[in-house]
Amino acid sequence: MSNTIGQGLLNQYLCHPITLEHQSKSVCYGISANSLFQALSVSQKALQIRKRLSTKFRENSLSRTKSIVIKEKRSMVTRAVLTTDPASEQIKGKFNLDGSSELKIDVSSPTQGSRFRIDFQVTNSSNSLILHWGGISDGQKNWVLPSRWPDGTKMYKNKALRTPFVKSGPDSFLKMEIDDPKIQGIEFLILDESRNKWFKDNGENFRLLLSRKKNMSPHVSVPEDLVQIQAYLRWERKGRQMYTPDQEKKEYEAARIELMEEIAKGVSVEELRAKLTKKDESKAKEPTVLESKRKIPDDLVQIQAYIRWEKAGKPNYPPDKQIKELEEARKELQMELDKGTSLEEIRNKIVKGEIQTKVSKQLKNKNYFTIERIHRKKRDFMQYLNKHAAESVKDLPVQLRALTTIEIFSKAKEEQDGGVILNKKIFKLGDKELLVLATKPSDKTKVYLATDLKESLTLHWALSRNGGDWETPPQSALPQGSVPLGNAVETQFAETYCGDPPQQVQALEIEIEDNFVGMPFVLVSNGNWIKNNGSDFYVDFNTESKKVKKDVGDGKGTAKALLDKIAEMEGEAQKSFMHRFNIASDLTEWAKDAGELGLAGILVWMRFMATRQLIWNKNYNVKPREISKAQDRLTDLLQNIYKNKPQYREILRMILSTVGRGGEGDVGQRIRDEILVIQRNNDCKGGMMEEWHQKLHNNTSPDDVIICQALIDYIKSDFDISVYWKTLNSNGITKERLLSYDRAIHSEPNLRRDQKDGLLRDLGNYMRTLKAVHSGADLESAIANCMGYRSEGQGFMVGVQINPVPGLPSGFPELLEFVLDHVEDTNVEPLLEGLLEARQELQPLLLKSYERLRDLLFLDIALDSMVRTAIERGYEELNKAGPEKIMYFISMVLENLALSSDNNEDLINCLKGWSHALDMSKSRDDHWALYAKSVLDRTRLALASKAEHYQQVLQPSAEYLGSLLGVDQWAINIFTEEIIRAGSAASLSSLLNRLDPILRKTAHLGSWQIISPVETVGCVVVVDELLAVQNKSYGQPTILVAKRVKGEEEIPDGTVAVLTPDMPDVLSHVSVRARNSKVCFATCFDTNVLSDLQAKAGKLLRLRPTSTDIIYSEAKDNELLKTSSNLKEDESLPSISLVRKKFCGRYAISSEEFSSEMVGAKSRNIAYLKGKVPPWVGIPTSIALPFGVFEKVLTDDSNKVVADTLQTLKKRLGGDFSILGEIRKTVLQLSAPPQLVQELKNKMKSSGMPWPGDEGEQRWEQAWVAIKKVWASKWNERAYFSTRKVKLDHDYLCMAVLVQEIINADYAFVIHTTNPSSGDSSEIYAEVVKGLGETLVGAYPGRALSFVCKKNDLNSPKVLGYPSKPIGLFIRQSIIFRSDSNGEDLEGYAGAGLYDSVPMDEEEKVVLDYSSDRLITDGSFRHSILSSIARAGSAIEELYGSPQDIEGVVRDGKIFVVQTRPQM
Repeated sequence: MSNTIGQGLLNQYLCHPITLEHQSKSVCYGISANSLFQALSVSQKALQIRKRLSTKFRENSLSRTKSIVIKEKRSMVTRAVLTTDPASEQIKGKFNLDGSSELKIDVSSPTQGSRFRIDFQVTNSSNSLILHWGGISDGQKNWVLPSRWPDGTKMYKNKALRTPFVKSGPDSFLKMEIDDPKIQGIEFLILDESRNKWFKDNGENFRLLLSRKKNMSPHVSVPEDLVQIQAYLRWERKGRQMYTPDQEKKEYEAARIELMEEIAKGVSVEELRAKLTKKDESKAKEPTVLESKRKIPDDLVQIQAYIRWEKAGKPNYPPDKQIKELEEARKELQMELDKGTSLEEIRNKIVKGEIQTKVSKQLKNKNYFTIERIHRKKRDFMQYLNKHAAESVKDLPVQLRALTTIEIFSKAKEEQDGGVILNKKIFKLGDKELLVLATKPSDKTKVYLATDLKESLTLHWALSRNGGDWETPPQSALPQGSVPLGNAVETQFAETYCGDPPQQVQALEIEIEDNFVGMPFVLVSNGNWIKNNGSDFYVDFNTESKKVKKDVGDGKGTAKALLDKIAEMEGEAQKSFMHRFNIASDLTEWAKDAGELGLAGILVWMRFMATRQLIWNKNYNVKPREISKAQDRLTDLLQNIYKNKPQYREILRMILSTVGRGGEGDVGQRIRDEILVIQRNNDCKGGMMEEWHQKLHNNTSPDDVIICQALIDYIKSDFDISVYWKTLNSNGITKERLLSYDRAIHSEPNLRRDQKDGLLRDLGNYMRTLKAVHSGADLESAIANCMGYRSEGQGFMVGVQINPVPGLPSGFPELLEFVLDHVEDTNVEPLLEGLLEARQELQPLLLKSYERLRDLLFLDIALDSMVRTAIERGYEELNKAGPEKIMYFISMVLENLALSSDNNEDLINCLKGWSHALDMSKSRDDHWALYAKSVLDRTRLALASKAEHYQQVLQPSAEYLGSLLGVDQWAINIFTEEIIRAGSAASLSSLLNRLDPILRKTAHLGSWQIISPVETVGCVVVVDELLAVQNKSYGQPTILVAKRVKGEEEIPDGTVAVLTPDMPDVLSHVSVRARNSKVCFATCFDTNVLSDLQAKAGKLLRLRPTSTDIIYSEAKDNELLKTSSNLKEDESLPSISLVRKKFCGRYAISSEEFSSEMVGAKSRNIAYLKGKVPPWVGIPTSIALPFGVFEKVLTDDSNKVVADTLQTLKKRLGGDFSILGEIRKTVLQLSAPPQLVQELKNKMKSSGMPWPGDEGEQRWEQAWVAIKKVWASKWNERAYFSTRKVKLDHDYLCMAVLVQEIINADYAFVIHTTNPSSGDSSEIYAEVVKGLGETLVGAYPGRALSFVCKKNDLNSPKVLGYPSKPIGLFIRQSIIFRSDSNGEDLEGYAGAGLYDSVPMDEEEKVVLDYSSDRLITDGSFRHSILSSIARAGSAIEELYGSPQDIEGVVRDGKIFVVQTRPQM
């Protein structure tokens, strides 16, 4: 038995995969399989691979990873290797890990053969040790994974295994067995997970070689050049076949084995070499194609092939195509050689920049022309749930600051002159103010000066034709009493009064006719000169004029006082970015206190700035480091709010995206310094470069990043000036904008070819400096700031060192490297996976109070933005993609949106839905498309909700502030739309639009859902929402195309059809009323069809519904006349009448006492069902407050004032429908007569129902308010318009109140025992929602689960659609008070559902997760519940002998029916 540590083993023998520390990437430095039969040179140059973080930073690599150098084949590697002794089959070894901790390894082979047992022991260890390991095998680049794993082993990124040690006493132990014959050893590291510490063998992996008894020695090593020759000879013997990459590998290993067998027989390496080279030389007389190709070094072929692959968009080539690509690359280079180009010239032409590093990295992959992918961790979606939500938007109280005397004076003059304001400034004179206001009401310029100084004051002034010059004013411009003094004039201020009450000021007015550009002046008081910080005051007449906005709105829905202050400070902010960012910092604290609307104001202001709607710089020279410091102050403040106010994180991210990162110290100053380095290094000190230098010195801005990129593109294009302008113009920089800078750029670049390499190098470095200040959310800059970098060279970022952010997740640098390597790939799927994995890894850090949180935020914002960019680039990839791929892309974009959103529970549940849809699709579930369509509909609703929130929060601020600042109207109008487009929501919407028609086709859904199939003709009218026109009366048959239909509206008179993209339930109130009124009603899912209908506004259309479609065509006038006459016939029908009900003398009755004189049909029907339905159908206990109780309560002495008020309001009702709301409020003021309270208590208790008052007086008050709300619903808009439409006497309408104990439902349902869409009486139609039924019959967005069931086969329900409702209502054990009016008994009138049912307790709104709902995921459970619902409907219809409209709930699998009525 021996225990040896081998030293100085040959490199080619040790060429197995080497895993560096905890990385998942395996690295092998052997021959490329795809290069095998290209006669690679035996004597290869040293191959050095440096991992780089960016392809653009060249020598200034962001991450300094230790270089790995593989020398020539004769070089020796000092390495600790444990090898079993073939004689003893046992080995023991010890290694010191960390002070007192020691690793002991014991290897034994219990039986003859290839089975080994390995025992690991770590002494004095922690309890969190993990063995990170893999097997090694000749010919394999990466670790191989054995077939048997120790207990607890998990795979790591598909490339390694991780096995936990077992803690026992002070030591940790691990046992494993290796019986896989292909594994010749293992490599491993040890990870202490709790300390995130790796233990290695002198900086390398531990290696353990396992020797097996074979005929050939495991120590035999064959030189690689001989293996290549032998492989070549085998290739020739087989007829020079075209091999696949796998065949190449097998052939190569077969050649190695043949040579190893020869050596095992006793043949020496020298004899083998002589034998093979002799054979090789014998071929010299017969030149081969292969030998002729050796003229071109294989590294150049590989580089050329890589260039071809990049140009093609990095597609995934099959093996045969890979080989052809290499041959094509070789042919292209051979053609260059044949033209007389030397190899050195070819090398200089194609070997540029990072191309060698890229090729080397790609050769490490198993397939040369394949995009590598990261392994995404499986995470619980709920890990990134964010329930933080800003408070509901409400109008903030406007805290108007009292105007100063000077501001009152200014306001009066502005309104007096109207027209144009040339300039307006208020200077501070100690604690007093000086106003300078220049206007241009007509052809003249007027200058007003006013001050609240009390001392006598004289204006010493002149006019200027060139900014700052003093020129004597013309006589016509001199105010009365002025005294000329050389080239100046002195004019005494005069006392005047302004405001109410009048306040004294000193003022004067100057009127100028000639063409002067400004007015310099100073003030004189008591012999003392008053100046502007030591300089002359100056009024500029050439300032970009802005009209006075007389109507900027009232600021409703905004933090108005803050926006007014922003507008007041804008003049100062325009001086420079330094001024703007410092003012923004001062106002951000105010904004934080104003909440979401305050921060919305800051966002609007900053975005107007970022989109160049505001002036960036005006007559002010500021140092770049001052801009950088101001940025640093602002972003630091925003970072702190982000930490402490989690409910505002989404809007804070938006603000940060408009601001550069900034930085203290010399970060900004380097912008000034390094442009000089570029000019000096490259001899380009004149022309455009000098103009740009002057602009940079005066006032740098984000435009400089674009200018720098334009120069780089121009130089790379071989100095094509059109490329320079293309880059500028595509980023919003025109020639006019270049000329508008304080230091204008007049010239185009005119650079020499001998400057090319130096300029590309130096401008590339300079770009990093510019982005460090201006582009906080630029991906490369953001990564650099987080990962750290240090530079010491050549005038750029000299001595700069930024340390990495501490505590980054394991493997995070490699993940970011992956992202940067693939950021320009055409195949974007791997990039998207990498971006999202990086964002997921960042999420836990963004929730902590990190010192470097700002850098992490900018990185996350940059990753977020890159997802959108990648998706837009990937649209073409999806053109021919199947639904599974589109769904996967949707899920990735949705995940990205959820990671950036506050209150993202709905988005996360949508994400879970897509995951379930993908699983269903992969398992070939018949319902996958139907279910995916419901998830798609829900996702659209979530996007619409997000867009509405943005519109509500941001647009009012954009309109108000934009008007104050004179922003272009088009920029104001599209403000919120552009915010949405800048995020993932727009990309997600586009993907949903791609998938929708595919799902509809697969699920056989068609483009329409027909709710009420009525053939008709009408004139098309387009409206935003049905609610807005429900009380309108159309004079001719009208087809309404309504963008929004909630489900509770009344259909306007004259309407013959309602077509909408919205998704009201088939059994919602508006759907029932459409069918009863014979109005065509349908949902359109096809946006193209909907757009075509909207475009036909004002035209006559004929609608012909089928079961799944609406066929429409233009109609003639005579067809409209026929429809009109039908409508008039309907109108001429006798109106329905009501019989006034009287008070029966009792305030409460039991269900046994229900009669038509006391209660409505709702109460009577529920009493009738009791004892008659099958025993498995539950009926809730009920009592009622009968007809007339409301009227009786009104007559009580305690309610006299309420009764009088109500009577007055009803008289005013006429055409003023706003009175309806006042009536409802009045009803809620009623007091309960004691007798009512006592009778209701007695009746509830005797019926077995709980009495609310037993829980306290407050609980009774809740019940009483609910009763009054039911009575008040007699005057809700929907009901009132409905009764007017059929000419019902509203005063005769009486309201009983049905009282029931609430069943805390799992599900609620509505059944129509005749299919309402088709009229098929043999088929039951039903809809089911999770929670209470109010989301089904009320105005809650989304669809219910819908199904049909044949009455002759009630055990075979067929699902028509899965639910998309995002919200479910749930409630504690409680009482519900249901409306039961005499208007619900009338034949031909859909009175049901017009009035409210009110629970005593408020329902809880729950965001629904259908992915865990058994009704969706468990087919057997769904079948059972739906069949039970259908059977209950059939039994009740049979009981009544007519079609029924039934409502009920499901609790713990049991069916309860809460009401039924005849189906209308």
